[in-house]
Parts: sequence; structure tokens; C-alpha cells
Amino acid sequence: MSTTPELKLRLLADTFAVHRLNPEMAVPAAVFESTPHFIAQTEEELSVVCRSDVYIQSERCEPDWACFKVVGPLDFTLVGIIARISQTLASERISIFVISTFDTDYILVKQADLERALKVLRAEGYGL
Repeated sequence: MSTTPELKLRLLADTFAVHRLNPEMAVPAAVFESTPHFIAQTEEELSVVCRSDVYIQSERCEPDWACFKVVGPLDFTLVGIIARISQTLASERISIFVISTFDTDYILVKQADLERALKVLRAEGYGL
């Protein structure tokens, strides 16, 4: 059983893109002008999430993501935050892309699914 408190989500105003770059590339400077932005690098890839209006040349790009921010900061002892949100969205067959930071979590859904996501999240009491 999860020990999640009442969670509130906030829909960010911008639309985002998820980019895949060669892991040997430097992060394009334009990314740092986009707030928020997220960067993850492994031996296999360099992933960048930034606003859609920031142009970067990437190997692959998944555009048109809406982004929900879990209002935080969240304590590291909390359990089931992403599980609860993802289960709620999965029940409506809405795919997600999740990013976690030190203070909170971000849940991205495709713009085409945004209205359905808002409806189901509101019904579950997320205070949007």
C-alpha cells in the first residue's frame, strides 16, 4: 500500500520535445536557454527534453508533449507517487514519459492525450 499524501499536479504552459542524440555529442547550447530542461547521458545515448520552440538537431525527436509537474518538494520517503499517477493514466491507455529530479517528478503525456489525461487526473483528485 502506498503512503502518498494528497498530491497536486500543475500543467506547465509549454509544449516539450524529447530528443535522442549521439552520446559523444556536446549538449547544444540552446538547451540551456530552455527552462525547464532535462539531460540524461549514458554510454548508449544522450537524451534531452526541452521546450518544443528550442531547435536542436537530434538523431530522433518525439515532439508534442504536455508536462505535469508534481507540486513539491517531495520527501524521498514517499512511496508510490509515480506508480499511482501512471496507473491512473494507464487505465485510460495514456502513455507517459517520466522525469524525476531531487525535489519532484514530471509526467509528460502526448498533446493528443492531454484532455483525457486532465479529465482522469481531476477525477482522481489531483487538484489541477
